[in-house]
Amino acid sequence: MAYDHAEQEQLASLKSWWKQYGNLITWLLIIVLGAYAAWAAWGAYQNKQANQAAQLYEELQKAVTAQDKDQVQRVAADMEGKFPGTAYAQMTALAAAKSAFDANDFKTAKAQLQWVIDKGVSDDYKAIASIRLAGILLDEKAYDEGLKLLSASFPAQFAGVVEDRKGDILMAQNKLDEARTAYQAALEKTDAKNPGRQLIQIKLDAIGGGAAKKAA
Repeated sequence: MAYDHAEQEQLASLKSWWKQYGNLITWLLIIVLGAYAAWAAWGAYQNKQANQAAQLYEELQKAVTAQDKDQVQRVAADMEGKFPGTAYAQMTALAAAKSAFDANDFKTAKAQLQWVIDKGVSDDYKAIASIRLAGILLDEKAYDEGLKLLSASFPAQFAGVVEDRKGDILMAQNKLDEARTAYQAALEKTDAKNPGRQLIQIKLDAIGGGAAKKAA
């Protein structure tokens, strides 16, 4: 009987404890299990999104290979509308911009590049888009707009390319002293093994820039 009495006391204590904390524990379990379910669902959703975006990107590559510029733009619009947060969307927009540029459709090319700048999630892709857009603005003689675009913050690995593009715009404006400074900066910020250094040096020499400093 002593055992039964002790057991009854434990049961009574448990009931009392559950009466006091049971509701809280139930809600905590609901929150935890709900959060886990949401996390698992989000992971599945992201995987599905990535797979669908990858399939759409394959369509883009086929359209690019076939030089079907209209299909390229259709796929790009579809990608940007459905999967804007994926890396595929940024790669697609850059490819669509090049396709439009090659077809002399500069308006569409600029729009695609601007999409990457405004909506892209990768600083690297945004940098590439900005540099390419600045090149189109150079061709259109929109010099101030191009320089403003290049005055933004860029990842360190793009510093040399940015300075080189600034030099091109400044040279087109006949601002030779400023262009010379930009080209010199481009050389200093470009790796010594980068084959692009030779072209920068040629442009610098063309405006009487002199020898380049050794790259770091």
